[in-house]
Amino acid sequence: MTTKRLNEQERKAIFRALVDAQDQAPGKVRQSYELVSQHFDISKEQLRLIEDEGVENEWPPLCEVN
Repeated sequence: MTTKRLNEQERKAIFRALVDAQDQAPGKVRQSYELVSQHFDISKEQLRLIEDEGVENEWPPLCEVN
């Protein structure tokens, strides 16, 4: 699978979807990667890069106050 060129808004949406999936199924990280990468048609490697970028930049929902 080739790496898609995604703008920041798209990467943020993917990051939020990953965090939400992990929150809904704690302990099932592998399953959340599978679901999100399939939904957005991206590789797991690209998803990991997006995850790293989101954590590093504290993208929502990480920076949101409950």
